Amino acid sequence: MPRTFVAVAVLALALALFIPHRAMAQQKPMQLTAMDIFEIQQLVAKYAKYIDTCSNNGYDYADLYTPDGAFIPDVPGQKVPPFVGRERLAEASGGGSRGCKNVGWIKQGVRHIYVNHIIEPTPEGAKGSVDMLMIGLGGDPNKIQHDGYYEDTYVKTAQGWRFKQRLHHARLSGGQPANAAPAAPASGTSK
Repeated sequence: MPRTFVAVAVLALALALFIPHRAMAQQKPMQLTAMDIFEIQQLVAKYAKYIDTCSNNGYDYADLYTPDGAFIPDVPGQKVPPFVGRERLAEASGGGSRGCKNVGWIKQGVRHIYVNHIIEPTPEGAKGSVDMLMIGLGGDPNKIQHDGYYEDTYVKTAQGWRFKQRLHHARLSGGQPANAAPAAPASGTSK
């Protein structure tokens, strides 16, 4: 009797370990159509337009995400909590309770541009990466600076493609390189 019990337990354990792995192996990425790719590209283009203008008090930006979607800033040397949910996402773009007032990048006339966009299908939708450029930092309309990249998770909803998660790997903090070297002393000064 004990041998039978042990054999059944080993078989049950083997099945418990095998079945989830087999199910995962059978999950294939969804097929993305040309229209899916185009709509995801438009999602990213709208992101730039809406964050640059704080349109609809930031809610146009927030509505690019799923209801539980998250924008996660990753700024070197800083702990920045994620923005989750419509109200917090509107605030991330300068709107919501902030009322689109004193939004640094808007005051400077900054425009966001996203380049090198790569989109790959996943079983749940798609994932992507895209580089971020900013034009106009410090009020100089000719200044272009790279501010890291995004890692995105996209899902198709009844309203179209939306961000489930957007992780921004920033290189800048307040428009300055996050890992800037200390300023050199002015010439003629002693240490």
